[in-house]
Amino acid sequence: MTDVAADDERWMRHALALAERARDEDDEIPVGALVVDAEGKLVGEGWNRNIAESDPSAHAEIVAMRRAGAAIGNHRLVGCTLYVTLEPCAMCAMAMVHARLARVVYGAGDPKTGAAGSVFDLLADPRHNHRVEVAGGVLAGEAGTMLTQYFRAKRARPAR
Repeated sequence: MTDVAADDERWMRHALALAERARDEDDEIPVGALVVDAEGKLVGEGWNRNIAESDPSAHAEIVAMRRAGAAIGNHRLVGCTLYVTLEPCAMCAMAMVHARLARVVYGAGDPKTGAAGSVFDLLADPRHNHRVEVAGGVLAGEAGTMLTQYFRAKRARPAR
């Protein structure tokens, strides 16, 4: 395993732990994300907060990027890598383009709303003034299983 692949797996395990927090602490869809700067330092992390914050934009990626921006004092996250357990949606992908992230690494693909190559490919679209390198499928089985189990459990419960 290359150093990059080992780092990607290590950071994705951290993102999976954040996804567990979304599920266990907030009963949110279990998606976790974190931002690592060019030197390999964690600068922001988060998990889905849509329900808890009554905010449709509070996806794990957005929460992590907001915290990273605050930590480094800039809305541009140049040279940073974002790790997320689920392929980003269009909203998150465009925020990543605007933030000028260097790289996005995701776990499970999203065949319904994925915007990093599944349904759309917004991160690599040549019409944008910035493109983001994408690596998908890192620990995809674990990330996908967590999501599948969450939704199965939700369907088994009576509506609140």
